[in-house]
Amino acid sequence: MRELLAIDLGNTETVLGLFRGRDLVHHWRIATDVQRTPDELAHILGHLVSDRIAGRPLKGIIGSVVPAVEPILIRGFRRAFDSEPRLISDPAPLATDGGPLPIRLDVEEPHTVGADRMLNTLAAKLMYGVDIIAVDLGTATTFDCITGEGVFLGGVISPGPRAGIEGLAHQASKLPFIDLVPPVTVIGRRTEDCLRSGCFYAIVDGIDGMTRRIKEEWGRPDAVVLATGGLAGLIAPHCRAVDIVEPYLTLYGLEIADRLLGDREGG
Repeated sequence: MRELLAIDLGNTETVLGLFRGRDLVHHWRIATDVQRTPDELAHILGHLVSDRIAGRPLKGIIGSVVPAVEPILIRGFRRAFDSEPRLISDPAPLATDGGPLPIRLDVEEPHTVGADRMLNTLAAKLMYGVDIIAVDLGTATTFDCITGEGVFLGGVISPGPRAGIEGLAHQASKLPFIDLVPPVTVIGRRTEDCLRSGCFYAIVDGIDGMTRRIKEEWGRPDAVVLATGGLAGLIAPHCRAVDIVEPYLTLYGLEIADRLLGDREGG
């Protein structure tokens, strides 16, 4: 059975998913750090994965929005598994008319679309096949409009949940840094509780409000709202608009892309 390590290389975190066939059987998150060497990454990857594959051949695919880390990660993967991973960093050639993937980037500048948004489009089409607003809660919070036919129409990019908290703590010297957790009450009676409520519910209500605006402008009132990313499980249950929570949508997109591309792109 085909074993694949799918790697979603993001600005803050790198998410790893081990697939057996089409099943995601293990997943991990590590910090994205441009200072790491290939040897360090080879050690991390080998430590996490080697016991799970017991010497069996392992393929790899990387979806990246961090060009500076790509060559380091590729060399680390080679050293860990003696295999060349496939790299997806420019999605435009893969998702245009006549391209190898059954999706299309219907935007003015396809070459500026991040690989993660293209992979989410691919996964949304083949896993759900309905009009979807994919809300990806990462370093940035992105809202992607994806038709049931797999057309990416664009969307919205806003600061991610932690960016606002860190920015506030740095700009206001008397305000403490807080963890992003659901508050006990909306009205806080201590400064820390006020901050926790304000930061958390600003994110929640921002998702509800933005998806409402998108549905109105798109003319798709029945579009399914799908939350993904590392904070989806924490935030989405408090959102009225979210219909589906799938934290690993991008990893599934990588697995699907690798399967559909086969040997056409190498790797």
